[in-house]
Amino acid sequence: MKKSKPARIIDAMIARDQFSRWLGVERLEEREGYCKLRMTIRPEMCNGFDIAHGGITYSFADSALAFASNSSGKHAISIETSISHIKALKAGEIIMATAFEKSLGKQIANYEVKVERENGELVAWFKGTVFRKDQEWELE
Repeated sequence: MKKSKPARIIDAMIARDQFSRWLGVERLEEREGYCKLRMTIRPEMCNGFDIAHGGITYSFADSALAFASNSSGKHAISIETSISHIKALKAGEIIMATAFEKSLGKQIANYEVKVERENGELVAWFKGTVFRKDQEWELE
């Protein structure tokens, strides 16, 4: 069975994305304008307070943004992002990032990403604006 276009785009992206692989990102679901990921907080991701460094949840959400925003076929790069850290995370916790499209224009698109614990508790809220290039993803 042939994979969907969004799945093939994300395959191509993650093949070159060493950082998302270092994070331990697992893909759960993808479709145009949407991506859901899972990862586990590891001890080396924690700061001096024994909680996950804010850059970890930021990077996790940013990866979800990248996959969701490119999934419709055009190369997309972030031009503005922000995050609200709501709850602290500890090593061993499993979190999910769900990125979804809020608006899609010819060149600009907006996304939101929820970062949650496995039980659905919100731990961070990420917003991102991307620039959509004219360049299409070339897939085999």
